[in-house]
Amino acid sequence: MPKDCLDLSVTARPCSVLSMTSTGTAGSRPGDAWFVSTRWTVVLSARDPDSPHAAAALETLCRTYWFPLYAYVRRRGHSPTDAQDLTQEFFAQLLTHNWVARADRHKGRFRSFLLMAMSRFLANEWDKQRTLKRGGQMQFVPLPLDTAETRYTHEPADAATPEQAFEKQWGLTLLEEVLQRLGEDYKQDGKTILFDTLKPCLIGSRETQPYAALAADLKMTEGAVKVAVCRLRERYRERLKAEIAHTVGAPSEVDAELRHLFRVLARG
Repeated sequence: MPKDCLDLSVTARPCSVLSMTSTGTAGSRPGDAWFVSTRWTVVLSARDPDSPHAAAALETLCRTYWFPLYAYVRRRGHSPTDAQDLTQEFFAQLLTHNWVARADRHKGRFRSFLLMAMSRFLANEWDKQRTLKRGGQMQFVPLPLDTAETRYTHEPADAATPEQAFEKQWGLTLLEEVLQRLGEDYKQDGKTILFDTLKPCLIGSRETQPYAALAADLKMTEGAVKVAVCRLRERYRERLKAEIAHTVGAPSEVDAELRHLFRVLARG
């Protein structure tokens, strides 16, 4: 792997990533103006079930981060079918009963809120909800639950607690979301081939080639490839911090959440 590339594999040492993402001008903007309209802050600020902006923001978060909760429910011992029903019903309840009104807006990390809310749901609501079958009274949120168990069984078997399983899948889902959005950015710029070629530098792939080989593939000079990798890392840094910002309640929480993310992923 070229030495300038960033290793984001779950086995990588997090310190190199943290040093890149916690400092520098590319990840910060004057007055934190970039943070104002992030999804979770919109939800926390509105606290109004009839607010279309808050409802849309919350549904977007749910669509993105549903799988960590499915993994949590499965690790709690529920069958695949029950886990699918529970996950679907949980999000339906979340979106229609304004549970967010109970969240502390000053300690409002979406990750923590989801885990606490699901834990309470399993303890207090499952007996009530289990009589409601698919297609019945519940208002369903379209989630790709048909792929959930396949995705879950591809995870390595370990002794992780339900909470640890949730945290790990949360981190992996967040990183996948960042890479997907970064790829969309490059596609809009007409640079899909450049992104696909240099992406292994971000994810720590063993297939990463030396700069000379990358330059030959891209028909660029080696120096131009180094510059492109640096720009990719800078844009990744912005996307990573922006995605984390979507899930916390204040700009001051972003770096702490970032450190937590890499502690979780470093455990494997």
